[in-house]
Amino acid sequence: MPQLTWEDPLLILALVLLAGSMLGGLARRIRLPSPTGQILAGVLLGPTALDLFEDRDLEALEPLTDFALALIGITVGAHLNLRRLRNAGRRLLLLLLSEALIIPALVTVALLTLSDAPLAIVLLLGPLALSTAPATIVAVVRESRAHGIFVKTLIAAVAINNLTSILLFEIAHAVAALGLRRDLEFASFADPQLLGACAESMSQLAGALVLGIFAGLSIHVIAERITHNERLTTLSTIAILFTSGVASALDLSPLLAAMSLGLVQTNLNPARDRLVDSVFSSFEPAILCVFFTLAGSHLRIDQAGVATSIALIFFGARALGKIGSARIAMQLARATRGIRDNLGLALLPQAGVAIGLVIVIEEDARFDLFEPLFVAIVLTSVTLNEILGPIATRFALVRAGEIDSDRPRLIDFLQEENIRTDLRADSMEDAIRQLTDFLVTSHHLREVDREALVQSVLTREAEVSTCIGGGLAVPHGELPEGLPMVGVMGLCRQGLKFDTPDGEPIHCIVLLATPRGQRDRHLAVLAALARKIGADASVQDELYAATSAAHVYQILHDDSEDLNYFLSDASRTTT
Repeated sequence: MPQLTWEDPLLILALVLLAGSMLGGLARRIRLPSPTGQILAGVLLGPTALDLFEDRDLEALEPLTDFALALIGITVGAHLNLRRLRNAGRRLLLLLLSEALIIPALVTVALLTLSDAPLAIVLLLGPLALSTAPATIVAVVRESRAHGIFVKTLIAAVAINNLTSILLFEIAHAVAALGLRRDLEFASFADPQLLGACAESMSQLAGALVLGIFAGLSIHVIAERITHNERLTTLSTIAILFTSGVASALDLSPLLAAMSLGLVQTNLNPARDRLVDSVFSSFEPAILCVFFTLAGSHLRIDQAGVATSIALIFFGARALGKIGSARIAMQLARATRGIRDNLGLALLPQAGVAIGLVIVIEEDARFDLFEPLFVAIVLTSVTLNEILGPIATRFALVRAGEIDSDRPRLIDFLQEENIRTDLRADSMEDAIRQLTDFLVTSHHLREVDREALVQSVLTREAEVSTCIGGGLAVPHGELPEGLPMVGVMGLCRQGLKFDTPDGEPIHCIVLLATPRGQRDRHLAVLAALARKIGADASVQDELYAATSAAHVYQILHDDSEDLNYFLSDASRTTT
């Protein structure tokens, strides 16, 4: 079919957006992620099918593509809230190491032994295999109304493996580019030239991180002084354009700089959506639609035969690496069975970040010879992962028991980050002061007067002991109106030898802080705790022997449904 010549880039943009929206909507109707349909729309518009555009016709849309890349980077970084992930640190660190060591190595060995893919492409595909699709996984979680410690671990794992993928990909990019420029064969990975390329790449990565941190700190300081939404919108746009533009001008990684910006902002400002999410939520889907459709338009039929076999090897090796590395990491971290058996399956979707890394190669003239084959391999694999990945993610959520759990429950305020298993105290007052500090910190109650809260708890403790029996104590204090009911749990396996009415040591202290006006909820929580922990010997045995907050969380939220029941089902529960 003869190519059309498009004089106005807005006409190209309109057609790309129309095709992407239609096929993206069709994909959703058959329960596939919209990026899958958008990539196929690009394939339809590109040289594989209708061949509507020449490469120069699409050059005018590159700024929009760069903007979409920055949005993806910021979204990934914004999922790394360090306060919320404090208790999950061991799991996530082991997962990072396991994935970074196993997946690239497995993919590289598989491609080198089972295919004739060029070495430059193999070097790039290894780290790219680490990436996961944050938008797809978040969409599946929301559609499934999933909630719990598995979902928390999954979302954090997505952010961390994408960060790792970008870092390793930039290093591989520099090494592969050096080989192409100097016609090296990479016979020795100790070659001084390769080491020099790695060092240069690391300095560029550091520069991108510093740029993102600087932009994040600057925006945080300025945003604190802005109250008008239109000014915040302008500031947010400047933040993205500045970070991405300066990174490109300095030959740094725009994707990594944007991710660094998102990470800094989410940890400095708990209301992270003030910067990006609420500002761009209305038209972000349109930007990403254009992004995925344009990516699909680069798929060329003359590379399809070779690309398909390599893509299938890549797809299989990546899936095996994801499942195996996650299981090994969770086994070493002594994670609960639900996380250990299902995390790898849930991490199979792959789209946004992988497409972003494809764009990086497309814009590098040094890879012109290999770029069509590389694009074809990645887009074929992404399409497979976006068809099968969401099914695997939902299956993992079902097996983990967290489907349809995103509803208010009785003790939802006791999350993993609100549980300690190492409580040590010389007296009940000492324990109350420790747990009050923990409560204020873990629930981010900056406006609460700690000493006033401590005194309200001690006053009630002086009136009557809150030791319920069975090794359980539930001291409680009062919060100002307008705040939610919160609480923390402290466990001591050996038992705290306090002066108790039954003479037994205390193994579990649940400190509650309840605002005025929530007495009914407070009494319901007390009754549930007394019934399931204070009086049930089997729950006591399991809970008091738990060695991690994750295990405690599972006992409270998954294994004892009549303790942490859905509030909508409260009528079926009797005290």
